[in-house]
Amino acid sequence: MSAQSTNRNRRQPASAGAVSTREAVAALRGRPHAAVLVIGGGINGIATFRDLALQGVDVVLVERGDFVSGASSASSHMIHGGIRYLENGEFRLVKESVEERNGLIRIAPHYVKPLETTVPIFSTFSGILSAPLRFLTHKSGKPTERGAALIKTGLTIYDSFSRDGGTVPRHRFHGAKRSLAELPALNPGVKYTATYYDASMHDPERLALDVLFDGLAAGAHARAVNYVEAIGHDAAGVRLRDTTTGEEFSVAADVVVNTSGPWTDLTNTDLGRETRFMGGTKGSHIVLDHPELYAATAGREIFFEHEDGRIVLIYPLKGRVMVGTTDLEHDMREPAICTEEEVDYFFDLIAHVFPAVRVDRSQIVYRFSGVRPLPRHDDTQPGFVSRDYRIERADASGRPGTTVLSLVGGKWTTFRALAEHLSDEVLALLGRERVVSTEGLAIGGGVGYPATDDARRVWVVSHGDEVGRARADELLERYGTRAAAFLADIEGEQDEPLAHHPGYSRLEVAWLARNERVVHLQDVVLRRTSLAFTGAITAPLLEELAGIVGGELGWDTGRVAAEIAATTHLLAERHGVELGAVPTPVG
Repeated sequence: MSAQSTNRNRRQPASAGAVSTREAVAALRGRPHAAVLVIGGGINGIATFRDLALQGVDVVLVERGDFVSGASSASSHMIHGGIRYLENGEFRLVKESVEERNGLIRIAPHYVKPLETTVPIFSTFSGILSAPLRFLTHKSGKPTERGAALIKTGLTIYDSFSRDGGTVPRHRFHGAKRSLAELPALNPGVKYTATYYDASMHDPERLALDVLFDGLAAGAHARAVNYVEAIGHDAAGVRLRDTTTGEEFSVAADVVVNTSGPWTDLTNTDLGRETRFMGGTKGSHIVLDHPELYAATAGREIFFEHEDGRIVLIYPLKGRVMVGTTDLEHDMREPAICTEEEVDYFFDLIAHVFPAVRVDRSQIVYRFSGVRPLPRHDDTQPGFVSRDYRIERADASGRPGTTVLSLVGGKWTTFRALAEHLSDEVLALLGRERVVSTEGLAIGGGVGYPATDDARRVWVVSHGDEVGRARADELLERYGTRAAAFLADIEGEQDEPLAHHPGYSRLEVAWLARNERVVHLQDVVLRRTSLAFTGAITAPLLEELAGIVGGELGWDTGRVAAEIAATTHLLAERHGVELGAVPTPVG
């Protein structure tokens, strides 16, 4: 197979991120200084980058892997207020979380949508004595499954925080008869169900990329590179290494912001100052191709506390069912991988909720695992560690006059507010004032997103000339209004579907490679598309994708073969996806 050209010279880049990573790194080396250097390209680092860029700050973001490839890529695909945090007395966090959830439904409607959530309840009073103890003493005690009385109290309080003038409906409570009528596959031992609304985030990686491109679009003062790691800090600045070429260079900054999530302590050590801020825990998920289980959920997320105190979920998503999550101690020097023991745990909880639905390993199409960026928690059980965040400040050890801010904690739901708080600290250090608020500011493809069925029809009709209305609607669902940039870029060309997956087209994959800082084949497979998550990847499809991406990025046949081999290995080792023998390139 040879890398196939897609006539790159004729096409113009369609986004602010359209320069390649290699070009962006070269530009950074040519101007190796900034007011602020953000280390870590997960959602919190990206959101902080965007916020500072919108203030006109000269800001650089570096990420040692691909953007959103660490902890942020292993989320439960939810934007939620955290009803369980009420029990820990974290009212500030709950209030902020539900406000941000409601805000994201408005400013990122292409990726964040209301999610009906049902809690099956198997007792009336369980947990009612232990919960006040946790609230008053902040100690976890023995895990117990919550009963109806406690859940009802929590949801009543939750409603008072979260409705935002009716953005989401109030919760509803049903007894066994009504519950089983609505969800007939539920465990017949259920006594009640409680149903409330949070929000789904069906494409977290794509939402984060939209946030990134918003920052890059602010102007030349905002620069971001992936596959560049921070390895030291001296008088010349933060020492960086291009992980693709091995080349090293320094970038000087007045403020360094460490947003490397669960790796924060390791990053600080590399920068010359040891810290012990973090105590991240591993959370794993599996994705099942299981029509019976999918139907059993009736389109709702099933969300509950298992008898061991862990919060778990069964979540219909993209025609599959995602099941998670665990909460286990983890050594950040080791990769996070979903184990067979965790799979057994997931099967046990499915049997607890839907006992008549049989599951086995042959139905797992994808596994993933990540580490939550939680604060150090010593003897506190992982499930009861605060999900709130704080900012630690220190002087740089290697470069006098530089301040290092370390973010401890944080979660997907609060990324906008967190970034605002972190940026305000940076602005104060720089002696600058905030000029733009991100509250209410639409993100990426959420700008001008049609809010009604009629408006959606108008958008589809006006953008469907080249590809047809059905395809335009599909692209709007996938990219929001950013789909218009792709459609404009391919005007006059045939948008042919992939031979091995008709849900994506050849021009679409080429456009992603050209415009979205793709460096490796895995970037497209795991983060620019949903192909791996949904179990669509096959050996022939991987080879087809490599040819298209390689044609855009100028890979020779040796590089194409290496990318196929590396992605095949990664899918098997980290995600349980076995593609068989690596295909041999031809041509």
